[in-house]
Amino acid sequence: MSKHDTILLNSMDHCSSIAVGIWDGSTPGIIKALNPHRHDHYTCMFVESGTLEVLFDLERLTMSAGTLFVCPPNQVHQIIKVVGATGYYISFEDRHLTESAKGALESSLADTWIVPLSSIEHAWFKSALDSMIKLKDMNGGSRMEVEQPLLSAIIAQAALSFESSLMEHSTKAGPRAVSIAKKFRNLVKADFRILKRPSEYAEKLHISVAHLNDVVKKVTGHSVSQLIQKELLNEAQRLLYYSEMTVKEISYHLGYQDPKYFIRLFTKKAGRSPSDYRKTYRPQPN
Repeated sequence: MSKHDTILLNSMDHCSSIAVGIWDGSTPGIIKALNPHRHDHYTCMFVESGTLEVLFDLERLTMSAGTLFVCPPNQVHQIIKVVGATGYYISFEDRHLTESAKGALESSLADTWIVPLSSIEHAWFKSALDSMIKLKDMNGGSRMEVEQPLLSAIIAQAALSFESSLMEHSTKAGPRAVSIAKKFRNLVKADFRILKRPSEYAEKLHISVAHLNDVVKKVTGHSVSQLIQKELLNEAQRLLYYSEMTVKEISYHLGYQDPKYFIRLFTKKAGRSPSDYRKTYRPQPN
């Protein structure tokens, strides 16, 4: 692994590109996930019993029984604690999804879907995941023509369950506003290293800066500038925590040619300098 990428990358077996199974605290994949890592694919996990504590991009979240979560590619996460937890997992590439299911993943306002399931949803997801596992046994291996539709159904239902939990806030903003906010969010994720100003995003969306700010504020509760800076800060924190890149290298990587400006910006937003942040939060070697 190179000096500039010390975060473990877990890759799919591209022969199948869909993996599904049952896990508990002793499963090799769960033990491996106790270290910081990212995937080159999507991962969906269903906590059927117990409690799972996970660090998503340095945000610590506790998920109890009946929680479903879907992680996108390249997000850094780490399992912190497994307390009697068991459940199911699916790892997949988006090329195996229907266009509607793929669109739901790509257009969501959230990086990670964390969905507390109702009893009816809990039973449905358990049944669907069991069915995917049994398909391999029934067919003597992977058969995409039957696995793909079921995978798409699981992801589409996860999107519906997730969106329903956000419905009240989204309804107040209106569907047009939500659509613009989603497009803005996708642009930020793709171009935050290049585009730093709200006006650059407004130009790409063919709307005024004032209108973009108004819409994004209504839907997310944050201004356009805050969300751009949040994406930059998150990536800077990931690199300081997980990588061996110097502060100057991180500055250049994030599109800041003046490291001193980057240090001032980071210090203002994080409350401490990049070097101090790394020294304070990064785990020390045993």
